[in-house]
Amino acid sequence: MVVDGAALLFMKENIKTYWILVLALIALPALFALCVSAGGTLLNPLELFGGESISRDLLEQRFFRVLTAFTVGGALAVSGVAYQSVLRNPLAEPFILGISGGASVGAAIAIGTGLAAFSCAVIPLSSFCGALLVLTLVMILAKGAGDEYSTNVMLSGVVAGSVCSSALMFMISVMDVETLHSVTWWMLGSLQPENSELLYLVLCLSVLGTALLFVFGRDADMLSFGEETAFHFGISPKTSALIILGTASLLTASAVTLSGIIGFVGLVVPHTLRRFFGAGHRRLFPISFLAGGMFLMLCDTFARTALYPREIPVGVITAALGGPFFIWLINRKGTVSR
Repeated sequence: MVVDGAALLFMKENIKTYWILVLALIALPALFALCVSAGGTLLNPLELFGGESISRDLLEQRFFRVLTAFTVGGALAVSGVAYQSVLRNPLAEPFILGISGGASVGAAIAIGTGLAAFSCAVIPLSSFCGALLVLTLVMILAKGAGDEYSTNVMLSGVVAGSVCSSALMFMISVMDVETLHSVTWWMLGSLQPENSELLYLVLCLSVLGTALLFVFGRDADMLSFGEETAFHFGISPKTSALIILGTASLLTASAVTLSGIIGFVGLVVPHTLRRFFGAGHRRLFPISFLAGGMFLMLCDTFARTALYPREIPVGVITAALGGPFFIWLINRKGTVSR
């Protein structure tokens, strides 16, 4: 029986993906334990299961914070991969496209109107509506075709993000002092969860969303070459694009609901992984979830230990890393295009 070259390559890629995921899953518990133990006081993570009450309480706080960082980082990284594939722009990322801003406005409206008190699902739903609204506006406002359309999508996203920031500033200006403090810290990126039910809900949504995108990995591969190519390979471009973009927006909204606005995770992680593991999206989606989670875990650990007892908002750390990376990508893209 003769196995053709394409099938053999596909088998090798699947085996490679399998071992990468196994190694990542092996490394994850060790890194998780390290991040939980690190802090102003170095603690043994095993005390979480039977240590002194003070140590156990502190470890529980750190455990939930690290789990939040992993969830948010994974969701944002996977969203970045999805947006980049469908919009065919290597600079596409939830924060840069203004989608994080739209989700934050939706969440702020739910909090400000008191609707969030009815259910832990209200804020994610409101964030999702805000994210979808901004995504729709960005794609409607962008004109042109090919590289021109891709560039216009980014410009429209920047404008939409600015408008969302203005809306948030207005809402902040009319809030009371207590709400103002919490919302301002949330906008800078806060990973200390106030509601464990919301954390578990977002974690489930992130895992399910990543699994759905994995199923549509081949569609994302074809869409990255253009709608016409996808159509010739038997894929419905509009349906697949809507599912992928909708799922990515849900993941972004869920992350923003939990942590506020944290930028550039969906830019740094996917591009780094592509350089090592290629551009196949069935491989990129699950690996990005794990790598994005571990990346934000490390950023948050640095943020809360570097200037102890002061704490740096984790959004400041990701922006400090992502800003130069974004400039490097722009220059590299310009060099290639010339």
